[in-house]
Amino acid sequence: MLYKYCKEHNVPFKKTGKWVVAQSDEQAEYLRQLAAHCADVDVPVHMVSQKQAKHDEPCVQAHAVLASPTTGIIDSHALMSALHQDLTERGADLAVGTEVQAIHRDDTGGYRVLVATGDSDVPYMAVRAAFVVNAAGLWADRIACMLVPDDHEWHSKYKLHFAKGRYYLHTNSSNSPSISVQRLVYPVPDKQITSLGTHLTLDMGGAIRFGPDLEWVSSNTDYATDGGEPIKKVAAAIAEYLPMIQAKDLAPGYTGIRPKLQLPGGVFRDFVIKEESDAGFPGFVNLVGIESPGLTS
Repeated sequence: MLYKYCKEHNVPFKKTGKWVVAQSDEQAEYLRQLAAHCADVDVPVHMVSQKQAKHDEPCVQAHAVLASPTTGIIDSHALMSALHQDLTERGADLAVGTEVQAIHRDDTGGYRVLVATGDSDVPYMAVRAAFVVNAAGLWADRIACMLVPDDHEWHSKYKLHFAKGRYYLHTNSSNSPSISVQRLVYPVPDKQITSLGTHLTLDMGGAIRFGPDLEWVSSNTDYATDGGEPIKKVAAAIAEYLPMIQAKDLAPGYTGIRPKLQLPGGVFRDFVIKEESDAGFPGFVNLVGIESPGLTS
């Protein structure tokens, strides 16, 4: 569906494919279970033999490989521009620089959303809506809890924890071996699925970057690139599937923050997409704990 949209709206993309690579028998069994689950939900994947894997990606080391042939990369800025144009052509308004201050049910059964506008002449504005979608990302728990009293279960159920991840650029050092990879490469995630591991991604120009690593932080605005794992440790994790990589081949790139519902060190909790009629808020949809926009799914 997204590829079709990109073609229709001239959004650049590449269907690169993705590998999830195992380095042990135990991890290979995880891939087989994952493949079975994908078959159950009609996601096209297949196992790749070691011989075929070495032929297709000679720089990648793997005991077993699960391939997702429909995975790709996309020009995210061009996609956002296309979506914005679509929305405005359909009569929507985009109000940037506004901040939700409060949400209340109104007498009609809809919602009254109070926003700060950033305009000194009209500092606040109320918006009435029959339906509200809470897609506030790192602030989704705060938005959800504006609707409920302090003792409501949403305060614990939807509480977010913040995992900062750093991406590293491949620098192509002149005295390092040449590395060529044609698709995205992901290691098998840890058992708690705290992170998908430090994986290899490609940009639209073919440049390689690695990440993200994982550091739990208390602030959802802490985008500093310093700290985190020592770069030698990051390189060692990458070298499990790309043995030619060395620490000197990596340079700090940028950071992002993932909103997680699971506690640091806790069991995996998936994201929530829920229309909240059961909680007494019909027409209010919560999207909470969505860690990624899924642009390479």
